[in-house]
Amino acid sequence: MGSSETSNMSVSMKDLDPAFRGVGQKDGLEIWRIENFKPVSMPTSSYGKFYMGDSYIILKTTALKNGSFRHDLHYWLGKDTSQDEAGTAAILTVELDASLGGRAVQYREVQGNETEKLLTYFRPCIMPQPGGVASGFNHVEVNEQEHVTRLYVCRGKYVVHVKEVPFARSSLNHDDIFILDTNSKIFQFNGSNSCIQERAKALEVVQYIKDTFHEGKCEVAAVEDGKLMADAEAGEFWALFGGFAPLPRKTASEETGEDTEAAVKLLCFNQGNLEPIGFESLMHELLETNKCYLLDCGAEMYVWMGRSTSLQQRKGASEAAEKLLVDDSRTKSHVMKVIEGYETIMFKSKFNEWPATPELKLSSEDGRGKVAALLKSQGLDVKGLMKSAPVKEEPEPYIDCTGHLQVWRVNGNKKTLLSSTEQSKIYTGDCYIFQYTYTGDDKEECLIGTWFGKKSIEEERASAISLASKMVQAAKFQATMARLYEGKEPIQFFVTFQSLQVFKGGLSSGYKNFIAESGLNDDSYSEAGLALFRVQGSGSENMQAIQVDAVASSLNSSYCYILHDGNSVFTWIGNNTTSLDHDLVERQLDAIKSDLPSRSQKEGRETDKFWELLGGKSKYSNKKIEREQESDPHLFSCILPKEQVKEIHHFNQDDLMAEDVFVLDCHSYIFVWVGQEVDAKVKTQAMDIGEKFLVRDFLMENLSRETTIFTVSEGSEPQFFTRFFTSWDPAKSMMHGSSYQRRLAVLKGGAAPLHDKPKRRTLAVSGRTLGQDKSQRSRSMSTSPECHRLRGRSPAFAALTSSFEKPSTRNLSTPPPAVKKLFPKSAGPDTTKQSAISDLTSSLEGPLKSTIPKSVKAGAEAEKAIQEEDGTGGDDEAEDDEGRTVYPYERLVTTSEDPAPDIDLTKREIYLSTADFREKFGMTRAAFYKLPKWKQNKLKTALQLF
Repeated sequence: MGSSETSNMSVSMKDLDPAFRGVGQKDGLEIWRIENFKPVSMPTSSYGKFYMGDSYIILKTTALKNGSFRHDLHYWLGKDTSQDEAGTAAILTVELDASLGGRAVQYREVQGNETEKLLTYFRPCIMPQPGGVASGFNHVEVNEQEHVTRLYVCRGKYVVHVKEVPFARSSLNHDDIFILDTNSKIFQFNGSNSCIQERAKALEVVQYIKDTFHEGKCEVAAVEDGKLMADAEAGEFWALFGGFAPLPRKTASEETGEDTEAAVKLLCFNQGNLEPIGFESLMHELLETNKCYLLDCGAEMYVWMGRSTSLQQRKGASEAAEKLLVDDSRTKSHVMKVIEGYETIMFKSKFNEWPATPELKLSSEDGRGKVAALLKSQGLDVKGLMKSAPVKEEPEPYIDCTGHLQVWRVNGNKKTLLSSTEQSKIYTGDCYIFQYTYTGDDKEECLIGTWFGKKSIEEERASAISLASKMVQAAKFQATMARLYEGKEPIQFFVTFQSLQVFKGGLSSGYKNFIAESGLNDDSYSEAGLALFRVQGSGSENMQAIQVDAVASSLNSSYCYILHDGNSVFTWIGNNTTSLDHDLVERQLDAIKSDLPSRSQKEGRETDKFWELLGGKSKYSNKKIEREQESDPHLFSCILPKEQVKEIHHFNQDDLMAEDVFVLDCHSYIFVWVGQEVDAKVKTQAMDIGEKFLVRDFLMENLSRETTIFTVSEGSEPQFFTRFFTSWDPAKSMMHGSSYQRRLAVLKGGAAPLHDKPKRRTLAVSGRTLGQDKSQRSRSMSTSPECHRLRGRSPAFAALTSSFEKPSTRNLSTPPPAVKKLFPKSAGPDTTKQSAISDLTSSLEGPLKSTIPKSVKAGAEAEKAIQEEDGTGGDDEAEDDEGRTVYPYERLVTTSEDPAPDIDLTKREIYLSTADFREKFGMTRAAFYKLPKWKQNKLKTALQLF
């Protein structure tokens, strides 16, 4: 931000209205009403209540993942507000923006024609009331007023514009949704040409009217256009209009919005005047940083303010835009004001080209820091104005790590199942399909994915997608599908495999044929040859060894490496590595060269032999390889078959309509969500929709074509998808019927109707099913039977028993890394264990059986454990074992030669005596069951009770 802007802003700071001081420092809404040309802060209880004679300023502050705040400023003008008051709101908004650092996007909002972004703050709708401060209107609670029958028209699939129209038959038409609010009943009239989504959204308005104006006590009726008098509720509805009569068609002016076809104009604000700028092609270069411009697109008008412009210039441009709209009587045009460097996607899209400039972060000190300093110098509270950047941590996978994994290598147009010891060894020239089943919050989950090595051939990639798609279809679309590229894998992939080795070359027939036909050297990994591996990861549940070119330039001070050639094995320890990295390299040695001793090489103290194998010394990096970070999520509806997208702002679960396809863009990966009511053919095209979304790059974020794509079906959403929604209710996605039918049932019944969960079926693959015992899940390393850390044992157990294993030339008793939180509970409503058991039991009635062993004894012990886990049991300190079935610890472990009979295999710990429980777990039962589920499972696994 230039010094001229800073000095001009310092003037505004001295005159900053006290109502604006210290605002915008936390996530959420802040609202002011203009009273006597001054902003007056509104209490939160009044948020969403607007009066037609008033003007308001709305500030939406959003905390972003990069540690900064984003500000959206709106000034709302009631239809009866004065022109002076409207002008005051516009100018105060510019001043408030300056106090926040001059980066906010400003929106002019007119009653009845609000932007969709504003409407999302006040779901389900804005319904302004008559009166205002200037008119001396005395606010009376709506429920104290005498009820007046009113007719409203509702428009919008994703947010609803509600407008009161005359209570007359002539107001109705076949294209829109109408709500008739009478004293005793609310009618929703669905025009025959309206869509399901519009009808569903209008029901939210009906609910709002019922709760707001009727205290929740009135009947609700739905009337379908065309049913005439045959339906009792339709007859009652038409009687209120004096009887049925044919409805008129919409007029041409109603069907086409104002100014939608206007030619794009660019005007420069110069010394109080607007001067047209001629152009053949609208290019970014037309905008100068020391000027303000108006980009007039008819239905939308943008005020662009250069970073070097003064506050007075910005105020003048804002006033000029306001005057232009009034003079031209343009009541429906939206006005957005943007600052150079912080333009919206919609503004950029108006230009033929927009340069890919580095993103300017709001947390940078060049602007916001100066503003904070100015505020502080004047004695204002700047606490929280600068939001510190978050510490980068390993992302949470939000997936259970104890499920069952199967992996296939693609050969031509077929797939070959790999053994459990080979499934973690993949080649960069091959394509793979993996299937992972695990326990979600309340049901069995399945993830089917494809992995494309960097050197894999296109034909086998296409085969992999086709084969995986058939597996998803065989699962009735109840499995999540993933398409992954080497180097772009999400955390879910790594924790699913846990220990992974990626080798050069390939073993598939397609890769071998390609090498032969191209006359290329086959550099596929050889155990006896020269190979260098970079070791990375965050713990025993997430570690990889990646084969890289065996040259010194491949080294990096932030990693550990394994180098072998024949019988020579070296480990190289970078100076920037941690004890965790050292532990990981030891663990990966078990997978790659467990039968030979290794020589450790500290960076800077390498032997000549080490450098000789790498072909001599050379420069190498010391910076950790950065993976693309997850960004703030954006939800888009995909309008098929037009291939149009529309962003849904401040989204929630209710925005996901059963009839639609949505894309959730998180930058490092995207989700394609498909509703239950979507056509079967479209469901098979979900991956293609994701591919096209990446190509179009709607957020102009330079999305890679290799970005991970997940496809998710309604009713089978995994937790790593639902976590992006503030509140997720699984029951909603499990309901049957259209969006409209579901919401009407809830509205009429006053509660969610009972519904049957769809039965899940076991996937039969290559003669095997997924219903294998959970103990078969490879847990830690994929090695030969002679290896010292056997897969299936926890790191803690391996460390304790290492001295009893086969003697080795290398000490493998490295302490295990600290366990990280890998499976946090969902943010959605808690689900009791009893309901989970019920759901699992009901799923057994269908052909699909759970992968996870079910209880073989639903006795009092299990019920007591459930009560303890839910916090409803007694005090463990006073607990005795009377009435409890108890077995010795040795008979309860998974490896017992004399296992306890007739027990719940998923809750072995409940059969321990109180003394044994405290001895083994180091805590009481009550304390144990208060732990998160993932931590319970970790402790039980270490004790061989899981």
